[in-house]
Amino acid sequence: MVIDLLLIALAITLDPLPIMAFVLVVASDRGVWKGLAFILAWLACLVAVIALVLALTGGQPPPPRSPPSTAGLAAKLAIGLLLVFYGEHRRRRLGAVHEPVPGSARKPPRKPRRPFRKSPRASSRSPSSSSMTSRMDRSSAWAAAGLAVFLQPWGIVAAGATTVIEADLSHFSSYLALFGFCILATSSLLAAELYVVFAPEAAQARLMKLRTWLEHHQDPAIVVICLLLGLWLTGKSIYQLTS
Repeated sequence: MVIDLLLIALAITLDPLPIMAFVLVVASDRGVWKGLAFILAWLACLVAVIALVLALTGGQPPPPRSPPSTAGLAAKLAIGLLLVFYGEHRRRRLGAVHEPVPGSARKPPRKPRRPFRKSPRASSRSPSSSSMTSRMDRSSAWAAAGLAVFLQPWGIVAAGATTVIEADLSHFSSYLALFGFCILATSSLLAAELYVVFAPEAAQARLMKLRTWLEHHQDPAIVVICLLLGLWLTGKSIYQLTS
């Protein structure tokens, strides 16, 4: 259970979409408070899912090969397969975008333009980022909390729920594993929030650069996360169902 929770938490915290949105939240007016609302809503979702599963199991894992245990493993297998299929779909679509069209005429090379310098402020923010930040300036902390709920990777969180079924609350180690899962799944957001609190000017510039980098690499990151986690969940579920 611990290894599964560790991998699932890493997949949640490394998901590029929530990180990109959170950067805009903390870069807006009163961004620290909006970021705090985002993190609290994010944690509330994880805690609510864990509490719901533990309420259904009573804090005791179902016996091996019992109907509840088999159903949990089957659900984990289905989620793993869905992640693999989705990751492969994104990978093929990403390859189709970069693949040149057959028979297309090759454009002549353009003359190099004279380079010009941009101000640091202009280079750290693109026009789209500036417009979205201005929208976040007019939003409230409740809107930031709702955004956290909307951007939660619910498919991966569902995989975590199928793993929490194995938690045994009669052992203190289970409490530590669940607590560590919640903290690790929120660690990227917590790191960005603390960075903004203690170094606001440097944090805003570097986080916007991070968001720009993620805009160009989010598809490969999603593909890697989905394929690796999906293959792990699929393989382990099949092993547990057949052993």
